Amino acid sequence: MNLDFLKPKAPPLIGVDISSSAVKMVELSQAGRNFSLERYVIEPLPKDAVTDNNIVNSEAVALAIRNAWKRMGTKVKNVAAALPASAVITKKILVPAGMNERELESQVETEANQYIPFSLDEVNLDFQVLGFAANNPEEEDVLIAAAKKDKVDERVAAIEEAGLKAVVLDVESFATQAAFELMRPQLPNGGDNQIVAVVDIGSTAMHMNIFKDGQSIYSRDQGYAGNQLTQEIQRKFNMSAEEAEQAKRQGGLPDNYEPDVLQPFMDTMALEISRSLQFFYTSSNYNSVDHILLAGGCSVIHGLDEAVSSRTQVASTMRANPFFSMSTGKVKGKQIQLDAPSLLIACGLAMRRFDPV
Repeated sequence: MNLDFLKPKAPPLIGVDISSSAVKMVELSQAGRNFSLERYVIEPLPKDAVTDNNIVNSEAVALAIRNAWKRMGTKVKNVAAALPASAVITKKILVPAGMNERELESQVETEANQYIPFSLDEVNLDFQVLGFAANNPEEEDVLIAAAKKDKVDERVAAIEEAGLKAVVLDVESFATQAAFELMRPQLPNGGDNQIVAVVDIGSTAMHMNIFKDGQSIYSRDQGYAGNQLTQEIQRKFNMSAEEAEQAKRQGGLPDNYEPDVLQPFMDTMALEISRSLQFFYTSSNYNSVDHILLAGGCSVIHGLDEAVSSRTQVASTMRANPFFSMSTGKVKGKQIQLDAPSLLIACGLAMRRFDPV
């Protein structure tokens, strides 16, 4: 007899990624061990509503969140959102095994005072027990995360202003890691014992996360991203920022766009990714990666994967698709193939629905 319905279930929630260019929402469901994509939406944000990872125009962001939620057609109002990794200080500490919750909290606060350059009154502090330490079963690894309260509050306020409820506030890099777990089945041997670089190319920044056996071993952010292409289209064809952005997405640019603008952009992007890998090699014991997964809006540019593969000498370079092994019954058409690489963080956040209660 199946009595699963007696077990407490995590409340349904949707993943909401507030990036510099759009609000992205993903809702997943689960049947047995299989996940399904129920619905998703990408709602563009006005220019400069979010700048340098800060919400500058809370009203515009709240409106975009509300519009996205309405378009999505869900009844779920609980939200998992994320802070950029740059806004969160994380530190792994060792504590004696078997501590109770109160002892742990006290130990975490003591340790946090050493590592966090702010008063604890100014931060939201959280921790997670990761398990027994690798070399000593009498100790446990604990991950501490701290974020300035104002950074947390600005995201929560925009979500609540939209009529939704923030029940989880994660870190973008952790959400990427959760999405990477979903993508491992598309790699040979599920990516076991392989080094995988996930490169998320947004509009204002490029984020590289490198994983080994599902664990993040390196991360790096760079400023070269999709806006550079938009600016070059503006300059070359004498367009406004809005016109250039629309033309970049929908086409219709002159014949010389590809050789004069797009190809040089792809070459430079490939060079920047190669440089980021070189930083990884020089700061670690590794001198190669096995796979590169390209994510973010720029990853769908035709030929970028070949340019990156050629420059980095990583033959296995492909677009990231966190929905690779999911059924997408209600979500039809080719559009999901184009949008999937941009939904990495939103998908990772949506996975928080299935955390053990």
